[in-house]
Amino acid sequence: MEQEPTKKYQRPTWDEYFMEVANTISKRATCDRGRSGCVVAKDRQILVTGYVGSPIGLPHCDETGHQFKKVLHEDGSTTQHCVRTVHAEQNAICQAAKLGISLNGATLYCRMTPCRVCAMLIINCGIIKVICEKKYHAGSESEEILRNAGVKLEYVIEEVLKYDGQKG
Repeated sequence: MEQEPTKKYQRPTWDEYFMEVANTISKRATCDRGRSGCVVAKDRQILVTGYVGSPIGLPHCDETGHQFKKVLHEDGSTTQHCVRTVHAEQNAICQAAKLGISLNGATLYCRMTPCRVCAMLIINCGIIKVICEKKYHAGSESEEILRNAGVKLEYVIEEVLKYDGQKG
């Protein structure tokens, strides 16, 4: 019986590695409308991580349900968002602040385009590059904010992330 040639193992690139870690971190998320995880790294070292979840001590979406708010956009369209949770990027930045870790010059890895607020926090803490697995359905404003601030934005896959309960 002839053996198939074994494929040589190929180590992931640093970007692939950190994105895999972000996806593992996302498994701790407590809102099923976009279980997201985030890794902030610099010089090939993980500095902090974060995932979507309610503030410490408050109930999670997975336990008590979502807290929806409708957002009216300038073009007249509306979208519905869960506001019970702190975003993965926000939690990672908060973790850095609690631990006294500078994020200046770092790269942030996340599952989808950061929201407007997260984009502004990313800019102000000195993160210089954001790598997203996929696009977020309402992420174009964030893309423009990051671009205008000189933060490099890349996507692993140029498509919109789909998730259960997605609206708008």
